[in-house]
Amino acid sequence: MVLITPKLPITHVLFDMDGLLLDTERLYTVCQQQVLDAFGKTFTWELKAKLMGSTTQGTAEIVVRDLDLPISTDEYIERTKFVYDQNFHKAELLPGVDRLVRHLHRHKVPIAIATSSSRSSYDLKTLRHREFFDLFDHQVLGSDDPEVKFGKPAPDIFLVCASRFPNAPTDFSSVLVFEDAPMGVEAAIAAGMPVVMVPDPRVEGPILDKPNLVLTSLEDFKPELFGLPAIDI
Repeated sequence: MVLITPKLPITHVLFDMDGLLLDTERLYTVCQQQVLDAFGKTFTWELKAKLMGSTTQGTAEIVVRDLDLPISTDEYIERTKFVYDQNFHKAELLPGVDRLVRHLHRHKVPIAIATSSSRSSYDLKTLRHREFFDLFDHQVLGSDDPEVKFGKPAPDIFLVCASRFPNAPTDFSSVLVFEDAPMGVEAAIAAGMPVVMVPDPRVEGPILDKPNLVLTSLEDFKPELFGLPAIDI
């Protein structure tokens, strides 16, 4: 664990959601494979890695193109939505998430969610955890928000999310981003924000050298390393 110290103490914190707060990446794999079974295709890790952090539209375009599916992107979205509706309500919080978020909320650190999900998808995934997600100041949903012109790895979603705090930061280098996806890490860096990555263990390569910190779990995060209140054990 090598820490690259951010330029400024952290004043605001942004969280991705899928694969970071919720175990939805596991559910995504199950759902995508169900849809692809009809075409005799396999949802490989290589394909999934391309999609992590992508918008609904972006995901459909990549899958239809890369697997040469005989359907439109709109039809692919409809098919996946049907399967998602049957599965996403099963999403669980990942280890360390509840403790960290409640700690930051208790210490009045401004926190928000920046996810590529749509409103309908977000509502379904968070159905069983509404009280927890109410702890966040706000959420920006990249697939639906008109101010998010471009999806990750563009910085739009993080810039929009940070700007919506009532006490919006004047310097984005004081905004810490938590991400699991390579495209999300690139988006945070493009926004000028320090980033902590909690990647899928299969992620490898130069992307792992770019975050300020790489962890195997949010259970291991020490807020005091970024100028935030330490967690009382």
